[in-house]
Amino acid sequence: MSNPRNGDTKPPCLPRNGLVKIPTQPNSLSSASITKGTPAMKNRLCQPSSVPAILSPALAHRSDLPIPSLASPLSLAALAGVSSPPGASLVGLNTSEGSEQPSPERLPGSPSERQLAVDEKILNRLFWYFSACEKCVLAQVCKAWRRVLYQPKFWVGLTPVLHTKELYNVLPGGEKEFVSLQGFAVRGFDGFCLVGVSDLDICEFIDNYPLSKKGVKSISLKRSTITDAGLEVMLEQMQGVVRLELSGCNDFTEAGLWSSLNARITALSVSDCINVADDAIAAISQLLPNLTELNLQAYHVTDTALAYFTAKQGYTTHTLRLNSCWEITNHGVVNMVHSLPNLSVLSLSGCSKVTDDGVELVAENLRKLRSLDLSWCPRITDMALEYIACDLHKLEELVLDRCVRITDTGLSYLSTMSSLRSLYLRWCCQVQDFGLKHLLNMGSLRLLSLAGCPLLTTTGLSGLVQLQELEELELTNCPGATPELFKYFSQHLPCCMVIE
Repeated sequence: MSNPRNGDTKPPCLPRNGLVKIPTQPNSLSSASITKGTPAMKNRLCQPSSVPAILSPALAHRSDLPIPSLASPLSLAALAGVSSPPGASLVGLNTSEGSEQPSPERLPGSPSERQLAVDEKILNRLFWYFSACEKCVLAQVCKAWRRVLYQPKFWVGLTPVLHTKELYNVLPGGEKEFVSLQGFAVRGFDGFCLVGVSDLDICEFIDNYPLSKKGVKSISLKRSTITDAGLEVMLEQMQGVVRLELSGCNDFTEAGLWSSLNARITALSVSDCINVADDAIAAISQLLPNLTELNLQAYHVTDTALAYFTAKQGYTTHTLRLNSCWEITNHGVVNMVHSLPNLSVLSLSGCSKVTDDGVELVAENLRKLRSLDLSWCPRITDMALEYIACDLHKLEELVLDRCVRITDTGLSYLSTMSSLRSLYLRWCCQVQDFGLKHLLNMGSLRLLSLAGCPLLTTTGLSGLVQLQELEELELTNCPGATPELFKYFSQHLPCCMVIE
């Protein structure tokens, strides 16, 4: 929900996945995007930012200059009296070094106002209040602003996303020239997502990005045609990589993993790669002794693979996400809990063959769990929730989306969990108003999602105002969520963001 002030317009929401589209820049990347590095903001709505009160009264009362408002990413550019490039409502990461930018002497206003507009001490504080997209815009205002904004501290947690066509400039003769990545290096980016690249593109990236050999810690390849040879060269040359993601890459094989994976890798994500099966897990288990996080989406991995993990990984691995691993059964869960007893984050999302017995094994053996995802597990019933409530006393997040056999009885078990902070019940079609009453005593809850629950009424939902510590409530596609209810929540849950 937003709280627009008088005269302000609501800023356009960024895409939910955090991607920021970049327009064409001369002699630079034709387009690019940046994405936030953490998933914590999923499902959140954009909200107007507040402007820090560090502007001078002289500027604040000038009738010919707009008051800075983050409702528009160009507001500070307007304050400086500089128009943005045509069509640049969202501005790219790379600004052409040769492009002409106004100097402070050319800015309008008195000398004191011009000095204020380029005062680095003020700018260093002010720019923290802007989104990544807005920072891209502001970096084009003038050299002084770009010098401040190009400090690495303003880009921590962001990952540039580069598509194949954005890596090359077409010269007049038709030849291609790899673009300059110096602007990325200045800002100290230590992670990249490369989309649709080939072995040659990766080699060019390594040769042209100054920090590639030691400074890049994380690399993600999506829909890439990288082969075994390219994977081996990449990991051999980029000695700093400790986090690796391969998504939709169907040209490397399990043999390529055996020849490429290096013991320095601590986090690995493999998804939608058709050549990944049990032998790939064997390679991972034997070649990555320091693995702390494994995210795996593989349709052909079986129960046997989950017994491959070594004793060292049992000690170090704390995060395991098995998404849509359709062949995994309760026998695989047995292997997992014995191989990786120190897990704190576990996802079995889409592992449709796992039943209540598998959840019982998890609850009895993985007592350190803080996050558990059982979404899209149609065989899970209320009995599984009883096992969770009895044994997982440190659990803070529980995801039960599309667990269609959960009823109000299961919620009564969860109501005893004093540590639970986030509960997702999206499209749990049997949850009713009576079940919500069990949740009203859960003072620890900060996030509750009831999206798509068809049996909840306005009366039942209105009782959630008793959860005064609630910070986020999702009611998307919930028939009982009426305009009157949202108004009621705005009055009685003022600190809670309610997602319609």
